[in-house]
Amino acid sequence: MAKVPYVDKEECTCCNVCVDTVPTVFQMDDDNKAEVFDANGASESEIQEAIDVCPAACIHWKE
Repeated sequence: MAKVPYVDKEECTCCNVCVDTVPTVFQMDDDNKAEVFDANGASESEIQEAIDVCPAACIHWKE
């Protein structure tokens, strides 16, 4: 089973870095919190880059 990214919205600081990094996977919701809208929209390495640059460290992998 492939890894699937998710955002812990309680930790999200609304910085938009994940959307700027991988807009094909992440978007901001109605509360301006990040969310995954297409977990298959980019490669694992591209998603990992968003995880690595997230200042709130609120993006994680489900396996």
